[in-house]
Amino acid sequence: MNIIKMDVLTTGLIITDENLIIGTVQKVGRLFMLKLFRNLTKRDKFFMFLVLTFIIGQVWLELQLPAYMQSITILIQTPGSELNNILSVGGLMLSAALGSLVLSIIVAVLIANISANFSATLRDLLFNKVISLSMEDIGGFSKASLITRSTNDVTQIQVFLVMGLQMLVRAPIMAIWAVIRISNTQWAWTFSTIVAALILFALIGVSMYFVIPKFKLRQKLTDRLNLVTRENLTGIEVIRAYNAEDYQTNKFKEVNDDFTDTNIFVNKIMAVMQPSISIIMNALTLSIYWIGAILIQNTMSGNEVVLFSEMVVFSNYAMQAIMSLLILVIVFAVFPQAKVSGDRIMEVLDTESSIIKGKETKGKANHSGEIEFRNVDFYYPGAEEKTLENISFKTRPGDTVAVIGATGSGKSTLVNLIPRFYDVSSGEVLVNGQNVKEYTEKALNNLIGFVTQSAILFSGDIEENIAYGDNDQSTPTKEDIRRAAEIAQASEFIEKLEKGYHSHVAQGGSNFSGGQKQRISIARAIARKPEILIFDDSFSALDFKTDRKLRMALQNEMANATKVIVAQRVGTIKEVDQIIVLENGRVAGKGTHKELLKSNKIYQEIAHSQLSEEELA
Repeated sequence: MNIIKMDVLTTGLIITDENLIIGTVQKVGRLFMLKLFRNLTKRDKFFMFLVLTFIIGQVWLELQLPAYMQSITILIQTPGSELNNILSVGGLMLSAALGSLVLSIIVAVLIANISANFSATLRDLLFNKVISLSMEDIGGFSKASLITRSTNDVTQIQVFLVMGLQMLVRAPIMAIWAVIRISNTQWAWTFSTIVAALILFALIGVSMYFVIPKFKLRQKLTDRLNLVTRENLTGIEVIRAYNAEDYQTNKFKEVNDDFTDTNIFVNKIMAVMQPSISIIMNALTLSIYWIGAILIQNTMSGNEVVLFSEMVVFSNYAMQAIMSLLILVIVFAVFPQAKVSGDRIMEVLDTESSIIKGKETKGKANHSGEIEFRNVDFYYPGAEEKTLENISFKTRPGDTVAVIGATGSGKSTLVNLIPRFYDVSSGEVLVNGQNVKEYTEKALNNLIGFVTQSAILFSGDIEENIAYGDNDQSTPTKEDIRRAAEIAQASEFIEKLEKGYHSHVAQGGSNFSGGQKQRISIARAIARKPEILIFDDSFSALDFKTDRKLRMALQNEMANATKVIVAQRVGTIKEVDQIIVLENGRVAGKGTHKELLKSNKIYQEIAHSQLSEEELA
């Protein structure tokens, strides 16, 4: 019983459904087992077959022990019994015990292997699924929740497999077999066993009624804990700068206390259950022996020895039957926790990307590097108002196009539609004369070099970051990497580092400044040799001198690539071929710098706020 208690407590016992055990098991049988466990490998399925076989053998051997015990009891109390006979039966009993031990070890090793391998499979599936989803789909799950599903929820499935694979198979077989063995014995013993079983079920049922509603809450609280912790770590500079440590501490404490209170509540219920179950089990043993004593005292046939041996055997079988039923109920109690985790995992795996994949791998002839927006409208998921409305413009191959406007005007949203981070709500976006929806995802990405608004680097070294990604059109050579770094004005600081291009990059590029990270990110896009380069406000951390040198290098070295620049600085875009002015998600003007200065009031306001009259002239 102590072992059972520890198993239950260490798994967390957090169940999420208010349905009682039977309803939960039926649901799990339909959804959880069938949908989730279809991801088992053939090897794991073969191991599960071996587990079933070995458990049956283990149960059979354990059920022989009471029979051998009965034989030894009769031999000991029968006058004239030879010691060799007693030792012979004892040897068989010892062999059965050792055989059961060996099989239990084999079963434990196989189950550990199955659960670990299945957990790895689930993590792989979740990781690959998240990568394949669109930004809209990912937005439906919080990042903290996706992390929890890939770690905590998978662990819950692993724990359930370790418990469930053995207990769910072993307990029913043991219970049924034990009941069959004692079915033809004294009715008083059977009646006392049934009463004990009913009291146990009632106790467990009441306990589960209070515990079950807490299960789903715990998973949500785990998500919140991850969210608050992640928020605290990523915003540590702001927290310290604003002396907000106490506020963040209280925020975390509130979530942590809720999580702790939930666990304490469950553990209190289990703490009450443990001694209660022990009392019931001990009372059953006492009642069996008390009834047996009365039967032996009242027997007139002289079969006291046989009756005593039957009492010993019945006591063992009754305990095994009750324990098996108890274990089965405990597994069913853990089932809802596994069900919640399984449902959360399947919710991600069953999510179909809102981006419908096309089949085209090439654009139309003579349209290389061409981008066109045709009457594009866009809503963010759940938004009531359009972020972009009736956007129409066209670039020529090799052009440099700038998008400018006030904060929140939709600049980043516009360029995010080109690589299909989101799909348009209406209208069309064409690349190389082909609707982006008709391209395969890989083919479209191969055409584009994208530099995000916030520079993102990956742990490794500088060379790996510049050569990052897969492009069927070209694989960057060392010369390409260094040339890309020169164009991006990154070579000047990279070559000063002790290890040069093999210098270490910490997670997120935290060992580099904002301007250095931006230049490495720009070099990464250039190294792909794309037909289209998109810079989403990617020069903001550069000084004016580096900014100008970079733009000149791009114009000279990447003349054939179409360049789309989201910018805040008018000085950055004065010499581009076309400027798109956005206001509240609509095109408020199109033209060159000189044309817009003459005719567009919004552009005039932006330009006069940044440049002097001499610079404008």
